[in-house]
Amino acid sequence: MFAMRGGFPLLSSAVAAVLAVAAGVWPSVRVQAVNGPDVEEMKAEYRTVFSDRSWPAPAPGSWTLPQPSADGLPPVISRIETQEKVVFLTIDDGYEYDAEFVEIVRQEKVPILTFLTSVYIPQHGPYFWALKSAGSRMENHSVNHKNLGVLGPEGQRQEICGASDKIEEQYGRRPTIFRPPFGSYNDTTRQVVKECGMKSVLLWSAEYYNGTTSPQGVRDAFVRGDGGQGFKPGDIILMHYRKGLAAQMRTILGWIREQGFKPAAVENYLPESLGGNAKG
Repeated sequence: MFAMRGGFPLLSSAVAAVLAVAAGVWPSVRVQAVNGPDVEEMKAEYRTVFSDRSWPAPAPGSWTLPQPSADGLPPVISRIETQEKVVFLTIDDGYEYDAEFVEIVRQEKVPILTFLTSVYIPQHGPYFWALKSAGSRMENHSVNHKNLGVLGPEGQRQEICGASDKIEEQYGRRPTIFRPPFGSYNDTTRQVVKECGMKSVLLWSAEYYNGTTSPQGVRDAFVRGDGGQGFKPGDIILMHYRKGLAAQMRTILGWIREQGFKPAAVENYLPESLGGNAKG
């Protein structure tokens, strides 16, 4: 009655997500079988838990749509030109998970965008189902997180198309945005990204070194790519799925609000032609 995706029974994944989101006990229940509940009741629960959240669109005239590249390949975007005091939280990888983090995203209605390394789907696939229901799209961050800049066309194709195939199989939507591991890419990367069905390459303008140290050796540092301080309108912020992500998210949300900013959904600031939701 329920299909298999990525090695997990989808119905069991639904139950796991319901329990994990409600009680924060994801690791112990994520792959348990269903014993007892009426199937129709569970279907209704499934639809409720996995109903994707949508985020507000930007005010008309408040931002400039990113433009396609003259060479016809997916453009590389590292920030959004906007007059609004908004920043965009993007989270990479997936080798660690924090059940409490799902509750923060859901309860506080925090727009995030996940760039998923697909090798982690077999271990944590249902966890990202819960995040998808909380409003995070699953975009492509390669299969194995290799440095694409040193791979040939076929190696890059395996990493990029392979991840899109697995993410589509597991989550029912093919990625439209790509983030290269380590920010390493070349024109071959952009060509393969296009061949694999994606429309833009999204980098970042600042990084929150959550759960690790910055190149300067500072733990949990916020570092701008331009060397400045604080947030700027349209910043795309890089984070990672690491231990303690819930507390780290509370920290950066506090910084964002203290400076009069708010998180927004970057996909609503990208046109459909570049993999986003905006018209034009």
